[in-house]
Amino acid sequence: MAVVGQIIDDKYEILKLIGQGGMSKVYLAMDKRLNKQWAIKEIEKRAKDKNNEIVIQSAIAEANLIKQLDHPAIVRIVDIIDNGDVIYIIEDYIEGETLSTILDNHGAQPQDLVVEWAMQICEALEYLHTRKPPIIYRDMKPANVMLKPDGNIKVIDFGIAREYKDQSLADTVSLGTKGYAAPEQFGGKGQTDARTDVYCLGVTLYHLLTGKNPCEPPYEIYPIRHWNPQLSAGLEAIIQKCTQLNPDDRYQSCAELLYALHHYEEYGAVYRAKQKRKLKTFFGTIAAAVIFCIVGVFGLVMETKTENADYDRNILEAERAHTVEEKLEYYATAISIKPGETTAYKGMVDAVKEDAVFTTEEETFFKSELNKNIGALRGADNYAELAFEVGKLYWYYYDYGSQNSKDNDIPRMSSAIPWFFDAKEYGNNSDDFYTMAKVYHDIGVFKRDIASKVKEAVDGEMYEPYWENINELVNMISRQSDNSEIVELEVYRLAINSIETYARKFKSVGISRSDVEDLFDRVSSAVKRVSTTTQNTEEIKEKIIGRLDATEFAIENAYRG
Repeated sequence: MAVVGQIIDDKYEILKLIGQGGMSKVYLAMDKRLNKQWAIKEIEKRAKDKNNEIVIQSAIAEANLIKQLDHPAIVRIVDIIDNGDVIYIIEDYIEGETLSTILDNHGAQPQDLVVEWAMQICEALEYLHTRKPPIIYRDMKPANVMLKPDGNIKVIDFGIAREYKDQSLADTVSLGTKGYAAPEQFGGKGQTDARTDVYCLGVTLYHLLTGKNPCEPPYEIYPIRHWNPQLSAGLEAIIQKCTQLNPDDRYQSCAELLYALHHYEEYGAVYRAKQKRKLKTFFGTIAAAVIFCIVGVFGLVMETKTENADYDRNILEAERAHTVEEKLEYYATAISIKPGETTAYKGMVDAVKEDAVFTTEEETFFKSELNKNIGALRGADNYAELAFEVGKLYWYYYDYGSQNSKDNDIPRMSSAIPWFFDAKEYGNNSDDFYTMAKVYHDIGVFKRDIASKVKEAVDGEMYEPYWENINELVNMISRQSDNSEIVELEVYRLAINSIETYARKFKSVGISRSDVEDLFDRVSSAVKRVSTTTQNTEEIKEKIIGRLDATEFAIENAYRG
């Protein structure tokens, strides 16, 4: 057993014990070389203990699995140390608390919050399931999900995850947490697959929504409204489908489950009963069918006209409104009428940009409208263009973290990355924004990942494509005549900061001094030509100009000799 102050592998100093289970302990440790905190999982090797042998093998397999993964909602493992008596696994230290701790302290959680967590978990599991070969997590439960201070989640503990094997008829070992585990995880009832994780996630949602632990009496998954009638009938239907004993009766993928969660209100018993009544009426008699068809068509035309009029009226009222809050409310009403129409969402984007600041409160409101309708939006013809505009909104205007740090580039760019990805995925080469979306996406990924890649000493291949993307972004902005001053200045700020920070790296990958100086000259001249109209943009411009001498010195220093 490790003790406080012990140095492991000549670099990890044990700071304190932060958790323990039946056969493992978890410590907070400081990497004395990198001055970074890590979590260290310690697993003792016990002689003639078959279960411990399985855990040791699983721990090693876990390390090898996670080293291949790169997803914001999945914990990273960076090292595994075998000192003979003990296995140490070095992984990300995640600040926050597990969902099981939240349940213990506060009981059942609000429905909207649970749906948001569920969608994040679905995206992480779908990422695992789409690896080649697929990775099946097999131990989804509240104790294995961390809630970070920023409200996002992190899936931890891959001790019993496994790669899916096409030729296997059943898993070789029965592992999982009883109460949460699917039937096929026990007793040779078939091989676990993506539907196993769907089951485990369904039970996890049941626990989060009801506060009822499936590992305790009555040991049964009741419909969630048995415990709380105020919960959504749609969510109840979704959880019941997730937790069917036969995998064929569940959602067949986490992508399918994610779509259902985005539309959970449509999955209720009331909705299904309404649809059945419509069908009964329609098939009553041939004569009635003809009459109802005529009436139905007329009613549909009138309903469509009414919907269009209501939608257009709310759009018009939003455009006339004097405050951002009023605009957003009118646009939200329009969205409730036509959730798959992009005009209102674009109106929201324009509204929150009016004061050049996208506040965290505005972001919460806007994101809720986007998330609950994302399935319908992705089917719209111009969704890719909307995704591009949302990406730029986060990139240039998002205010998250600006009060607590001098540079909030990382949260802004990280929030923008998924939207630029969608702009690429749902757009095509002929779209005006397609190339820009790719450039923004790749720059954002670089900024998000570079710190961790440097620590792992695997950053060497990142600088040349980053240099090319920065050049391309500056060129694209220079060619456009309708950019706002904040967009121009933020691009120029990014370019100057990149040259100052990475001049030596650019040289190391073969970027010539003349190329770097050419970009510097173009950007410094362009900055001085920008005409500012607000105090905010004037301050940005002054800060950029204030860094020009330091950037010029960085170039000289990097290419000296």
